[in-house]
Amino acid sequence: MSNTNKYGQQVGFSLPDWQPVAFPERCLKKGLHCQLEPLEVSHCEALFEAFSQAKDDRDWTWLGAEKPASLQEMMNWIAHKIEDSQLVAWAVTDVKNSRAVGVVCFNNIDTVNGALEIGHVTWSPLMQRTVLGTEAIYLLLKYAFSLGYRRVVWRCDSLNVASRYAAERVGFTFEGRFRQAMTRKQRNRDTDWLSVIDGEWQVIEKALAQWLSPDNFTGNGAQKRKLETFFKDSSLAR
Repeated sequence: MSNTNKYGQQVGFSLPDWQPVAFPERCLKKGLHCQLEPLEVSHCEALFEAFSQAKDDRDWTWLGAEKPASLQEMMNWIAHKIEDSQLVAWAVTDVKNSRAVGVVCFNNIDTVNGALEIGHVTWSPLMQRTVLGTEAIYLLLKYAFSLGYRRVVWRCDSLNVASRYAAERVGFTFEGRFRQAMTRKQRNRDTDWLSVIDGEWQVIEKALAQWLSPDNFTGNGAQKRKLETFFKDSSLAR
């Protein structure tokens, strides 16, 4: 959408009431299946145990850090995220046992332009192939747009197919690829960019909320309908 100025030039649509938005707070976000708790060093033991469920380090291939090999390394990894003033970091906890099973952050937070990124996504094997990851992203999107942000970004290594699929599955739109955007672990990284913008959120929120509803799951936690079917029912066909 665009407007025409007095010179006949195409310009972006008007935002006459736009004001910078608030920086997100480190606050508890409750869901049906998981909670986002402000990340604390006290989560160290549970997270170390959760990540130790993996047989190898393949889940850390595309991450900036190496998998912590000890409680002390896990503590240092957590402390670094807590101390970084440019991050808002959460531990993802399973409501069934209140144990931390993953970590996620807001980063690249631009309050002036109303944009931020969901990043540092680090799911343990206890989250994989469960509803927890989807609900965690849903809670973050809901929080960002409730604060008035206009754009939520997801970036990933172009070769991290699982990460891009996870983002597209919950409503993010692929925007493009930055070639040779960075180096990571002595390798080249091309970066894929995806986003959700505020004008899309109402439809995406409805689809996610319907999929996350207890009515959509059996007693043993199996989904009755896939998320993509709720998007197909909405005005935003995936």
